[in-house]
Amino acid sequence: METRDIDDSDLLHHLDSIAADGAELFLLAGGKLRGALVHSTHLVNQMRANHELGVLETLILGHAYAAAGLLSTQLKDGGRLAMTIECSGPVGGISVETNFLGQVRGYLKNPHIELDKPPESFDTGPFIGAGILSITRFPTTATHPYTGQVLVEYGSIAKDLANYFHTSEQTPTAINLSVQFDQNGRAIGAGGIMVQGMAGTDPETLEGADRAIADLPSLGKQFADGAPGPAILKDHLSDFEPDIIGTRNVEFHCSCNKERFARFLSQLPADESASILREGPFPLRTTCHNCNTTYEFPREEIQQLFAERTDLDEGGADRAAEQPEGGDSGTADHGESGGPGPSTPGSDTPQSGSADGNGTEPDGPS
Repeated sequence: METRDIDDSDLLHHLDSIAADGAELFLLAGGKLRGALVHSTHLVNQMRANHELGVLETLILGHAYAAAGLLSTQLKDGGRLAMTIECSGPVGGISVETNFLGQVRGYLKNPHIELDKPPESFDTGPFIGAGILSITRFPTTATHPYTGQVLVEYGSIAKDLANYFHTSEQTPTAINLSVQFDQNGRAIGAGGIMVQGMAGTDPETLEGADRAIADLPSLGKQFADGAPGPAILKDHLSDFEPDIIGTRNVEFHCSCNKERFARFLSQLPADESASILREGPFPLRTTCHNCNTTYEFPREEIQQLFAERTDLDEGGADRAAEQPEGGDSGTADHGESGGPGPSTPGSDTPQSGSADGNGTEPDGPS
């Protein structure tokens, strides 16, 4: 993965002045509730730099990355998880992945949303639309991954993910996601919180937690102002006596590399291989969807890859086409690969949702 530079000295100074990203795991109400609080400001800014996103796209994918960071805290050693939203709105779809190390990657299917006019609000519903939200878990103890799905009812990642837990996993859940922008469109704070009821928790405690999470002041603004995670929990959830039981890493990281894409290219069908060699142009550029890193292959490398594949074929080796190992997803282009430009700037309103779908989006720009 190529980590692209953030070319904004004021933003870099701000990022240096606030806490590092990470997650706090905690219990509330004497163990009746469990939760995680994720600080993802640095993660979101690196995501934005790599994918070359405008404000609106950063808002939507930033919410998805924060959600993935929260989900990573539930994974055991070696575990992986993917969250996808197939939707009808102009965003086209959302795909994010995470693992037990807190590494997050992913993309928007349409990373440059065309707007006829500035949006009247920063409700993400019109941009996501209707669809299906899927969570796929890859536990190390299972032979096959398993997937749960729900209809997208709100077009809000916080609300729809909370609804997923309530519907598919029968777990009462409240979620709040936030990306805070300044007046210049910089993402100066980002994070999320998730609280879930343990088995047998009384309805009064669950309802109180729902209200507390929905009523939280903007997490993005609090992280932008330098508030540490433990202080946020103490200041706003003191009635539930928060008990921090651990911390986890959260970072933007993609496992793709040139060697994996080379293996993918070497397994292309013979007619596609011949077309590439015949038509070019070179270098051939392959781009990873998850981190927007491009790998170049000059003609000589492509010829060598296909020659090695031919040798294997003659030896009887199976060359069935497959994606690069580790689930890397990408495209091979016969020419230049360009990134999306910025969209109309705006400001985020944090998303919050609970198991019953209630939520608010209370704040604007700082």
